[in-house]
Amino acid sequence: MRTTRQPDPADPRIGASLFSTWRVGTPERQAQTVEAIERAWERRGWPARELLGYHVYTGEDGDTLLHYSQWASEGAYESFVKTHRQERVDEIDTAVPGIERVALHRYRHHRSRVRTDGPVPGCVVIVDVEFEGADAERSRRWADAVFEALGSEPEPPPGGISAHFHLGTDGTRVLNYAEWESAGAHADALAAAGDGIGPAASAWRRVQEWPGLKSSTVRRYEHALGLVPDGAGR
Repeated sequence: MRTTRQPDPADPRIGASLFSTWRVGTPERQAQTVEAIERAWERRGWPARELLGYHVYTGEDGDTLLHYSQWASEGAYESFVKTHRQERVDEIDTAVPGIERVALHRYRHHRSRVRTDGPVPGCVVIVDVEFEGADAERSRRWADAVFEALGSEPEPPPGGISAHFHLGTDGTRVLNYAEWESAGAHADALAAAGDGIGPAASAWRRVQEWPGLKSSTVRRYEHALGLVPDGAGR
């Protein structure tokens, strides 16, 4: 069933959070691909009770699509790949040839900060961080340091709703799924902050200069499609 509700990354039932990126080339192909995904999924039964939700987002760049699926376990996802994934992929590729599937990464939710009075998000910001080499403890400590830096700000940035930190299961990545009132609110916060959102304090410098930090990217998306098991509610 299609849902208009935004996903809850902190849902305690989630044992595996999967994020993947596709490149499709143009805004027109973004829309066509979202429609093809919806058709490929809605004409088939829900593949597994362990799949709690599947969401697709269109990138502000007019090229990318972000996929976010919430699973009870990684094993349930592996079973889906063996039995149900390929037929959906084939149908989508037939409808929109030439999709580039960039990467899929597996995460577990770590911790969240959420406004209690937050409105419905108009924009999702993905902060994707990669480290040199696998070190799960380093990833966790970095995510905690960012969390503390956010908490050290005298006032939260206008328009910010939530920040959901995820740790990569391979020990090399951290992903922050952040909800904002709008893309404009996030852009304004970045412009006002200079080096990161918030004052240029020692806490933020520590995060930015963390040993082993390889890369950090920030991309804005809009929620385009949400699919949940029938009966999960709209």
